[in-house]
Amino acid sequence: MKLRVVKKRFFTWLPMSLILLGIFLLMISFGPLIRDEVWFYFKEMKEQEFVLVANEDLANKGDTVRDSIFARYLSSKPIRIEPVSKDFGLVIERIGVNVPVVKDVSVTDEVAYSEALKYGVAHSLTSGYPSRKPGNVYIFAHASLNFWKLGEYATVFNLLRKLDPGDKVHVFYEGDAYVYSVINIEKVKGWDTYPLTRPVIEPLLTLQTCDPPGTTLNRLVVTAKLADFIAGNPDDE
Repeated sequence: MKLRVVKKRFFTWLPMSLILLGIFLLMISFGPLIRDEVWFYFKEMKEQEFVLVANEDLANKGDTVRDSIFARYLSSKPIRIEPVSKDFGLVIERIGVNVPVVKDVSVTDEVAYSEALKYGVAHSLTSGYPSRKPGNVYIFAHASLNFWKLGEYATVFNLLRKLDPGDKVHVFYEGDAYVYSVINIEKVKGWDTYPLTRPVIEPLLTLQTCDPPGTTLNRLVVTAKLADFIAGNPDDE
């Protein structure tokens, strides 16, 4: 009799346990996406801006606050960003991105680019470097669900789809700053290599991530053209 009761309870609680486990795993997987969406919603509602400064000492500390999780959610003041890397770094003020760029990464070697994406977003081996000459600088990263496997930078491009034409993208390279203006946002099939291989006649920047996040079905591609150049060394002008 007791054994029958135990079995009955087991088979009653098993489905409920599996359902709760499934919900828990979904929350873990989609947690970063939900977090970023919530943050962006409140940022836009507060009309909070990010201010890029070349050196923190130049920032007006009375009118801005240092970038932090607390500043992003609790403050309405502009947030100041100092690039994490001037050797090769990417800053997108609109979506609060400030990350290093790993140079010369193969887009066809999954092991190589998965490893590179643990240290920053990736620059394609077959694309150009930031320059005022015609060329295509191709930078890619995940908008990923399995962030626990891919590391700190697995979700950097979660909000890339929030960019609009005219938004600014800053690329720092060898001490110089290249300011690009977004001109196009599109989705292409996962196998479509045209955004990487297309011929160009002006300095372009291409940002690419997966769409929907965590899949290889499509690619979200943001194209921007060079709008300004700021030399880190006056002799470079």
